[in-house]
Order: sequence, then C-alpha cells, then structure tokens
Amino acid sequence: MNRRILLASFAALALLAAAPAAAQAPSKPATAKATFAGGCFWCVEEFFDNVPGVISTISGFMGGTVKNPSYEQVVTGRTGHAEAVQVEYDPAKVSYARLLEVYWRNVDPTQKDGQFCDHGPHYRTAIFYHDDEQKRLAEASCLALSKNKPFKGEIVTEITKAGAFYAAEDYHQDFHRKSATRYKFYKSGCGRDARLQQLWGKPAS
Repeated sequence: MNRRILLASFAALALLAAAPAAAQAPSKPATAKATFAGGCFWCVEEFFDNVPGVISTISGFMGGTVKNPSYEQVVTGRTGHAEAVQVEYDPAKVSYARLLEVYWRNVDPTQKDGQFCDHGPHYRTAIFYHDDEQKRLAEASCLALSKNKPFKGEIVTEITKAGAFYAAEDYHQDFHRKSATRYKFYKSGCGRDARLQQLWGKPAS
C-alpha cells in the first residue's frame, strides 16, 4: 500500500470516529432579541436585567436617520433616534409576552416625547419589533392595555419595525451597576418610581 492510499485510509477512519461525537454534541441554546425604548436607557437596562431568562442588555439608539450616532448627537433630538435597549433572552425561560408585560409596567405610556423628568423625542417610548410574531404580540398587548388600563391617559407608545441598532458608548453600559450611587440619585430625582406607582397603583415588577 503506497503512502497516499494509507493516508487516505487514516483520514477516512478519523472521520468515521469523529462522526458520532459530532452528532452527540449539544447544540447551542437558541436565543432571541427584543428592543425597547422607555426613556433613560440606564433604567430600561436595570428592569430587564432583573428578569429571569434575560441573558444580556445593551444600551443604544434606534429609530433615527444618522448612522453611528454619538450620545451627544442623539440628545439634541435631531437624529430621530430613541434611547433604546436591546435585550437578548432565552425563549425557553422567558416569553416575549412576558417581556412586554415587564416593559409596560416600567414606563409611562401616556407621556409623549419624554419619560418622567426627561423630555425630547429621543426619550419617547417605543416597541421595536423584529418579526411578525413580535409585532402581533406587541399590538395585542397594547390593545389589551388600552381596554384595561388603570389610568386615564391615552397610550402614545409607538410600535414600529426595528431598524439599525447602535450601541451607546461604553460608559453608558451597565450604568446602574457601575455607578450605582449616581444612578440611584438620578432615578430618585427624576421621579420615575413615584410616577410608576401613581400610574399602576403599586411598585413596578
């Protein structure tokens, strides 16, 4: 047997030996993506980070016309973006419907172009859907809330197709953890918890 045939035989045996192992290798768990705007993205990150089944959150911008905008550009209100948070989650542990429920209870859906003490279109509330199923669930949840809401104001939260998402600068990421004292001072001074209790009747969950 010449060397070429011998090497080919060894290669074939190696492939056969590796095949069962490859077939038995566990597949990577499927994850899904959701994007929400609810005013200050520090706060939106915090309440989604507390949801079991959420893998990660990223603060950033969506819904505008300028590519790769900086925070300084977005806060002028002229880029069209909203401060948003992209949520990666495990659908086997938390459903998109549950994320919607958490979202509504942590925003003021009656406040147009702002949230709490923050004003401007970049602080608007929005649900950015990534597929038809997310759109259906978002619209259904908004309709149900409109019929059963515990407050009188009209819901002005937009439901729109997700576009390009741009991550915010590093110092904005996980701000509620990295700068906990400054974050708590901001959140308290902005009146977020007080307004949520006024809207929903008890602390948001």
